[in-house]
Amino acid sequence: MSSLRRRLGFGGDSSTEPSRESTPDPSNPGLLRVISAEKLHNLKKGRNTKRRNAWVFGLGGLFGIAVAAFFAGSNDMIDLSSLADLNMDSILESLPAGLVRDAQEMQKHEKAAVNYDSFAVGLHARSEGIQAKHPVIMIPGVISTGLESWGTEESSRQYFRKRLWGSWTMMRSLVLDKAGWKRHIMLDKITGLDPPGIKLRAAQGFDATDFFITGYWIWNKILENLASIGYDPTNAFTAAYDWRLSYANYEVRDQYYTRLKAHIETAVKVSDKKVVLLSHSMGSQVLYYFFHWVETKGYGNGGTSWVDDHVDSWINISGCMLGAMKGIPAVLSGEMKDTAQLNAFAVYGLEKFLSRHERAEIFRSMPGISSMLPMGGNEVWGDENGAPDDRPGQNITYGNFIRFRSNNSTNTKKNITVTGSIPYLFNHTEDWYQDMVLHSYSLGVAHTKREVEHNQMIPAKWVNPLETRLPLAPHLKIYCFYGVGKDTERAYYYKDDLDPLTQTNVTIDTSYTNGATDHGVVMGEGDGTVNLLSTGYMCNKGWKMKRYNPAGVQIITHEMPDEPDRFSPRGGPNTGGWS
Repeated sequence: MSSLRRRLGFGGDSSTEPSRESTPDPSNPGLLRVISAEKLHNLKKGRNTKRRNAWVFGLGGLFGIAVAAFFAGSNDMIDLSSLADLNMDSILESLPAGLVRDAQEMQKHEKAAVNYDSFAVGLHARSEGIQAKHPVIMIPGVISTGLESWGTEESSRQYFRKRLWGSWTMMRSLVLDKAGWKRHIMLDKITGLDPPGIKLRAAQGFDATDFFITGYWIWNKILENLASIGYDPTNAFTAAYDWRLSYANYEVRDQYYTRLKAHIETAVKVSDKKVVLLSHSMGSQVLYYFFHWVETKGYGNGGTSWVDDHVDSWINISGCMLGAMKGIPAVLSGEMKDTAQLNAFAVYGLEKFLSRHERAEIFRSMPGISSMLPMGGNEVWGDENGAPDDRPGQNITYGNFIRFRSNNSTNTKKNITVTGSIPYLFNHTEDWYQDMVLHSYSLGVAHTKREVEHNQMIPAKWVNPLETRLPLAPHLKIYCFYGVGKDTERAYYYKDDLDPLTQTNVTIDTSYTNGATDHGVVMGEGDGTVNLLSTGYMCNKGWKMKRYNPAGVQIITHEMPDEPDRFSPRGGPNTGGWS
């Protein structure tokens, strides 16, 4: 990590950063530093790693059989209606008693680890005299916001006001009515808006983003701790959006930026305080786009002083400011690490149920997903001669982004860099997709102040911080928080897709595992989802350049080392993962 910081010019001490020490007993709030961890560390261990693996394997196999039954819905030998009478008690009775007991024990400890300290940060802050001051507005990340149906056509009535993204209704409809679910979730390929007869809208309010599905929290922990210091719906607001749309169409269809501007202005007027904006992942790109829209004549008409007059701080939580590498394989072949690392049985079931081609088709039909294609090209991500985040002793540079082993591709004979990956992507996708990307986004770099100022009037460039500048807001403060030390997708091995039953031309070479490469996916530095270059470069170096930050906006950066809790599937409070 230190060598990467030196190569990027991040500054600071080049010595290895020490791990955060565990915190004292939370019963004494005066000793609580950031979040109580001692009780989490002292929770009773499971009996035996092998036994835990055994019950995970057993339950996983059972679940796989059940899922395979769902996947084979077209098979006459399987009657889906009979699954409605499935008795889980009888299934549990058939499992070994020790396996069930270990599962229950680990679930108990996991619940304790997740539930403990739910309000600890906020309660500690309150004990230190901290209380609500500035109005808070939260902009969630990609896929975080639930999408609910408002269509009244016959095919949509069964889903009216039900969430087709971000709920168990989504899971059920995906399994039992896949064609209908796809028809609702995909946008029109030409207009990028609602297909005829379909109307999906972003759910609103805190419920829209606090949980993805029951038990999988997103913003819930932040809401709990904000409430602990005095925030409630009168001074906190979630600006949910339909993340499928291109950024320009947020305003065309939903008037999102107009509504966000009005809410900020109202909050400032009511409280007589500037607002604090919190954004996560893709939400940071949306907010950056909004900063340009709101001040530009003919759009928000706020003028160059609007941000300085209305925004006190921007808290940028793991913002993918320069995109994410996993965006390329998602739209190229409908794959990413999560699919590449599945075992053969799971891959078979997934392909039968939702093939690579179908997944790529869905991703391409959501222009918002393509906003996260990597920006900056080889200047940021490196080339065949090296990359700024290459690790010591690394045999092949990360600059070789899409790689081919000998004799596994007849169409491509050499490795491809990030700059070359965009034409390669366009050669393997439809014309309508290429037109959408070129019309909506720009992935380059502006090298002069004159270029940057010229780009301020071009909406397609507003998402790219390497081609545009921060607002002229000398009093604005930006706080960057992001995780480090967690393996994150950085490059990929591809091969020709020779399966006659698929419609994709290429696929990740999942047969190749070697060193940092796992099933064809080359792992690098990041927070598990977004690469360090994307979350950290602008905060540590890019926005220190005059052409990108002419007003001298103050940038404060906090890197969060990955220190996962063993009982939490998502790493617990000290994880470096922010997904």
